[in-house]
Amino acid sequence: MISKLLIANRGEIACRIIRTARDMGVATVAVYSDADAKALHVRSADEAVHIGPSPAAESYLVGEKIIAAAKETGAEAIHPGYGFLSENAGFAQAVIDAGLIWVGPKPSSIDAMGLKDAAKKLMREAGVPVTPGYEGEDQSVERLKKEADAIGYPVLIKAVAGGGGKGMRKVDAAENFEADLESCRREAKASFSNDEVLLEKWITSPRHIEVQVFGDSHGNVVHLFERDCSLQRRHQKVIEEAPAPGMNEATREEICAAAVRAAKAVDYEGAGTIEFIADASEGLRADRIFFMEMNTRLQVEHPVTEEITGVDLVEWQLRVASGEEIPLKQEELSINGWAIEARLYAEDPAKGFLPSTGRLEILEFCGDARIETGVEEGSEISPFYDPMIAKIIVKGFDRIDALDLLASELRYSSVWPIKTNLGFLFRLLEDADVREEKLDTGLIAEKQQELTALPTVSDRALSDAMNWLVRAGQDFDSKAVPLIGFRMNADQERENRLAVNDEIIAFRYDPTPSGGSFEHGFRDTMEPDAQFLSIDGHLFRIALPRHDAGGPGAAADGDILAPMPGKVIAVDVAEGDAVTSGQRLMVLEAMKMEHALTAPFDGTVTELSASQGAQVQVEALLARVEAAAE
Repeated sequence: MISKLLIANRGEIACRIIRTARDMGVATVAVYSDADAKALHVRSADEAVHIGPSPAAESYLVGEKIIAAAKETGAEAIHPGYGFLSENAGFAQAVIDAGLIWVGPKPSSIDAMGLKDAAKKLMREAGVPVTPGYEGEDQSVERLKKEADAIGYPVLIKAVAGGGGKGMRKVDAAENFEADLESCRREAKASFSNDEVLLEKWITSPRHIEVQVFGDSHGNVVHLFERDCSLQRRHQKVIEEAPAPGMNEATREEICAAAVRAAKAVDYEGAGTIEFIADASEGLRADRIFFMEMNTRLQVEHPVTEEITGVDLVEWQLRVASGEEIPLKQEELSINGWAIEARLYAEDPAKGFLPSTGRLEILEFCGDARIETGVEEGSEISPFYDPMIAKIIVKGFDRIDALDLLASELRYSSVWPIKTNLGFLFRLLEDADVREEKLDTGLIAEKQQELTALPTVSDRALSDAMNWLVRAGQDFDSKAVPLIGFRMNADQERENRLAVNDEIIAFRYDPTPSGGSFEHGFRDTMEPDAQFLSIDGHLFRIALPRHDAGGPGAAADGDILAPMPGKVIAVDVAEGDAVTSGQRLMVLEAMKMEHALTAPFDGTVTELSASQGAQVQVEALLARVEAAAE
């Protein structure tokens, strides 16, 4: 067994590998760039080596630095994780040539599946169903256009190299083909230094189905069943689940057997994924599921497979890389329950999913979900790398149970001030089509506007927020926040105001019955006059306004009125005193809560009717402030 392992990656996957290695008694070495000097994966490993500046091209993508770090620390093996150099056959060979163990497939296997056109030809020869299309060497515009016309529109142009949805274009009509081809080639050249493309028939009602496979150096290959990754945005997976909804046993047996044939065709060792595209217009059928590509590495979504099979895929990787056989035979593997994973990203769905960077002041998950993350409260989300914050994984008895568990986890998790897709993910899981298994890869695009819309902060929510702020017993002394017009048990038509993410919002107060519970979740902000309000995965900072006395009439005429029946427990000013806007004048106790009443503007106390200990009725005049001359 490997005794010391270097992880040539960062973030959540590095932390994930470190966890299993530690459980197996394997020492770990992390590598890090300038931006990751204080990262969680660096602190979690037994040792860490600095490998360069923040840009990945100068650190994590420099194979020589990583191999040097392994030799410097005495690591026997290198695990590439996913992304970066994980599917780079040249790096894999360099690791082997350096006398180190490569925790992954043989370089020849990576090469065989590295170009989509060559891989499709190989799969066709191995009896694996392949999408109708063109993978020829003639890359002229004229030939490609002729082939596209023959295939029939819509057609998909796809870069032969790379992945991640880059270099892909759907062409709906012949007149658009040349422009889309030029755009696709330009992106492929920039991303993969290869502008060659292939063509595929565009699949109606497409579902993304993939099969987890595993091989060893003894000729054994098994599958660990399928996953569904159909919920995507711009070809990037958003939600993954295992098993696939609507998959019958006969279709599962055929597609998993095809995946095993695919792995055997390239003499595969280690963890890999065979990805298929399914025409689900008539449900999932084996004769309508076609090979797309193979990912010759561990996948981001591997935890859902682990959850339903009880297998630790990283442990299997380390054992197989050490020369052992796969721990279980095919007949010993089975599906137990349903698992779903959501990818939590630092991005703003309301602004086109633009990445969000900065410091994570709050990162809080709830429930019993499995959380895979490489950050924590206080971590910086860097502009240099993928903006994933965490993977949130749940396991249920069945699909609906798992959906409910994950939706609940997302609904009550909190991230601040970084913008995230939490609310978007929650709405997606609550979508009727998602719940009814009406999935395809275009669902998110079709419903993006409704899925990304910010929830309305209702009067009920703001009323709960007002009650929470008051019941929490905040110390308003330094902020001098006015509550004129605030009602706990009187006229509900009086207008109140709160600051929602620094925007003043007027609302009609709706009191919570005595002893009642709040409909929305709240948490402290560490500020004396603010709370966070959580609505379906969205976090809003709710604060008492600092510049007026609660009601427009009070702010205009300077009358300080009792917002409800109560007892004056403190008077801070005397008649004739000069006061400043927001200065606390007195405190009223009502319903076992304290309410600070403050000056609406700079001025002078011209009348003071209240005295400490006095019982007052609602709307009683307590003081009057006359505005200072301008």
